[in-house]
Formats: sequence, structure tokens, C-alpha cells
Amino acid sequence: MITGKILRDSILSGANNLNNQRARVDELNVFPVPDGDTGTNMGMTIGAATSELAALPDDCTVEKAAHVTASAMLRGARGNSGVISSLLFRGFSKAMQGKQTADTADLVIALQKGVEGAYKAVMKPTEGTMLTVARVASEHAAAATGVTEPAAMWQLICDAGQEALDYTPEQLPVLKKAGVVDAGGQGLMLIFLGMLSVIKDGVMIKSEEGEPKSAKLSTQGAGRGVFTDDLMKVEDIKNGYCTQFLINKNEKASAEKLRAFLESNGDSVVVIEDDEVINCHVHTQDPGKIITHALQHGYLTSFKIENMHEQFLGRKAQGEGLKKQAAAESSDAKTEFTYAAVDSEREYGFVTVCAGDGLKAVFTDLGADAVVSGGQTMNPATEDIVAAVQSVPAKKVFVLPNNKNIIMAAEQAKNIADREIIVLQTRTVPQGITAMLNFDPDASADDNSMNMMQAAERVATGLITFAARDSDFDGKKIKKGEILALENGKLVATGKDVTKTTYRLARSMCKKDTSFITVISGCDVSEEEAAKTTDMVQAKCPSGIEVTSISGGQPVYYYIISVE
Repeated sequence: MITGKILRDSILSGANNLNNQRARVDELNVFPVPDGDTGTNMGMTIGAATSELAALPDDCTVEKAAHVTASAMLRGARGNSGVISSLLFRGFSKAMQGKQTADTADLVIALQKGVEGAYKAVMKPTEGTMLTVARVASEHAAAATGVTEPAAMWQLICDAGQEALDYTPEQLPVLKKAGVVDAGGQGLMLIFLGMLSVIKDGVMIKSEEGEPKSAKLSTQGAGRGVFTDDLMKVEDIKNGYCTQFLINKNEKASAEKLRAFLESNGDSVVVIEDDEVINCHVHTQDPGKIITHALQHGYLTSFKIENMHEQFLGRKAQGEGLKKQAAAESSDAKTEFTYAAVDSEREYGFVTVCAGDGLKAVFTDLGADAVVSGGQTMNPATEDIVAAVQSVPAKKVFVLPNNKNIIMAAEQAKNIADREIIVLQTRTVPQGITAMLNFDPDASADDNSMNMMQAAERVATGLITFAARDSDFDGKKIKKGEILALENGKLVATGKDVTKTTYRLARSMCKKDTSFITVISGCDVSEEEAAKTTDMVQAKCPSGIEVTSISGGQPVYYYIISVE
């Protein structure tokens, strides 16, 4: 049997094993752009549970050990890989409810529940990632017969997971080309192997480096690349209405059946189930059909239906006003937020995420009540977002992640905060700025959500950064230190000169209806360099386009370009 002590020690051992080797996992990121590293994010996520686990007595139950782990990891989840890790361990918490000890069958069920929860939370599961590794391990465990010893079962799980990990390059060509396995899958296997050391041999792997540290923020020494297991990719719109709502479950509610129905009547399906509610998201051609069916599962609230084909007509200038906003003084250091009770007379509040003094000032002047410091190479934890939300004395708090790898952590905050959270899925800082500009204090939450995101989705984002390491990506040979130009997340050009690469990217992003370009300079760009680059962008772009500049002070990116 697995006692509470064994489960406690095994998870501590898994956390230590991952954190001891997190640099190795970080280096598996094949895309050369600096980003929040997988090993660091996963290590900090499971590391959030270690102090609470270590404080548990030896006679604790498996229920207590699993609950403490899941709760702490949910609060501490960073990045997509961290959120997925937390959902896997949430399965353990569900499976161990009411149990003093656990047997082999409980381990199998725990992994199954974790995999189910993780797959449900992801918009479009990509095979060849950590999800695949967990799923294959779970399927092998469920199919095993005659395995009665927990140690033998966990050994089988590790063997099956390793086999799945080794196969990930065959599922994702980008991994095969780089000659590496999936980073998230590798991180998960390090956790599982650390757990095996305790379950099988009674030996807990010790920490070699103490508490995990966040990645550097300087452009000169930032990360190694983006997640290859990024599961939140933008898809081509096939169904015209983005439909979201919450279901307060009745006795007939079934998240599994509901998910099946949504998948047969749309795409981009997300169904997240908690003890009391089911959170639903689907792109569909018939929102009425979706809602009518959903009513069979309970009472519906928090509707949001967006017409994704509708052209948002209004544009608001970002010119001199944003220049003044960027001049405000602020600090980008980690902020300690103070809890504030909800003011019954205040309907809305705002929490945004960004890095850089200038950008923090922009969002503050646009109406953000709290700004969480984070972004590339530093993904804030769910608990950071929750703390910021609960410092805002409003009944409804809009959260703007402004980074695709922070959205899942923001969504998880809904399960923790004591007030309503509305996550606007802004993937870039320019999207966040435009969304804030389009807030209407007299409109409903649903109308604001729709209008703000419609405006944000009309913004094109250009990024100028550097290659963190040598790479062969998408048929291009990239050398460490080379300047990289990205348009809406895709690598479109490389160069050796920051200014030339910047104005060439801006010029290529201009469309017939482009009216505004905002050039946001980073912390490693001087005022003179920023002015020169802005002037070049103005000179090289078609006449009639207004070009403005902001000193954002952001790390990692020499320039962020907003095109509307």
C-alpha cells in the first residue's frame, strides 16, 4: 500500500528531480526565441507544493498529501506546462478523496483522472507533447493485468511514459529536425522517475540547488526558446461564433457528454469541470443549439457570444496620449498586493500582466487597478494573478494576460478568487492596450468582453528579439545572437541590424487599411536608438499612417510593434 508518507515523499522526490535538471529541460526548447522555459515553469509549479508537503507529519493520509499538492500547484501554476502539470496532480487529489492509504488501482485511477482533466482544459490537444506522455502511461497502466504491487505499477507507468517520450519526435517534425524530445514530456518523466525512487526503493532524491529561481529578464541573458508543446495556438476560424458560458450543474450534468456534443457541433472546444460548475467554450455556427442543449446539464450564467467575422468599426488613436502614459514613473519589481473587500457599488476592475516600467505606466493610465509583473521568460503564477484580482475592490475583474503562455494560469485563477474573473484572452501587449482602450463603463460585462476582444483581434503584433541559441527552424539556419522578426508569433525574417530589421518588419505588416503603428522600445534600447528607429518606420511606411512611439522598458524584445 501507498501511505501518506510515501506519497508525500515521492512527490517531493519528483519535484527535486525535476528542479535538479530543469536547465536540461529548458534546453530542449527548439524554437530560438527567448520565452518562459518549460523546465523552469514546471519546476516552480511543483516546487510551490514542497514547503507544504514537507510540513506534513509522517502519519498523514494519502488524501491529505494529494490535496495539499493539488491545491498548492494550482495556485503556483506557471505557463501552459505548469498548468497541465497541476491538472495531472489534481487527478490524484480526486482519486484519493476519503482514503487513508492507496493501492495499485488507486494509482491507475489517479493518473486517469489527471489525464482526463488535462485534456479537457486544453483548447486543441497536440499529440507529441507532455499530454501524450501522460495519456500513454495511463493507458498502459489501465490495460495491465496481474500487477498488484504499487512499485511494479509505477515502474510500468514510467516505462510506458519513457517510450511515449522517445516517440514524440515522430509526432512533431520540429522535434525530429532538432533531434530532441518534447520538453514538457521530459519534465513530466523526471517527476515520475523521482516518485519511482521513493515508491520502489524508498529513496528520496534530494534537492541540489535549493529553491528554483525564475529565469533572467535581461535581453542579454534571457531564456532559450519557446515551448514546443505550446497548446494554445490560434486556429483558422471555421465556425463564426465564439460561445462561452458557465453551467451550474444539476444531478444529470455530464461534462463528458457535453464535450462530445460540443465537438460534434463546433471546434476549439474547452470544457473544464469543477465540483459545482462546468466552464464551456466552443466555436460554432449555431450558438442557440449549443445553449439549448447545455440547459439539460444545469443553470447557465456568464454568457459570451462573439461574432468572429464581424468587422469592428471604431478605431481609437493611440498617439500622443500613449506617449504621455509611457512617461509616468513606475516600478517593475514584484508587487505585493493588499486584499480589498468587494465594493458593492463598483462593477468593474482590471488586472493586466506586462513587464517594463513604461508598459506598466501605460496600463495603469488606461485604468488597470493592478499590474502583475511578468511576460516572456517570467510567467506569473496563478496565485500572483489571484492576489492581484483580490486587491481590486470590484464585483467583476477583467484579467488581461497579454501573453499566450499566461492565459491558462489566468483561467485557473477563476477557481480560487472570491470574486468573478473575466479572462480576456489577449496574447500580446498591443492586444491588451487596444482592449483597454475599448472598454465602455456603461456597457455590460458580456458586451465589453465581446467589444474589447474584437478590437484586440484586429491588432497585428510584431516582435524584434534575438536568437537565444543556434537553431535550424522551419528550414532556416539561425545563429545565436541573430536578430529575429516575428509577425503574430511567426518567425518571418532574420537580420544583423536591429533598426533595419524593425522597420522592414513594420513595413511588411502594413495593409491597405492600416492607420496606426506604435513602436514600443525595450529596456536595452536607448532613447536615441528608439527615436531613430521610429523615424525610419515613419519614412519607410506608406504616407497617411500615423507612427508613434512608447518607451516600454520591456525585456527580451528590443521592439514591440502594434499595427492597426
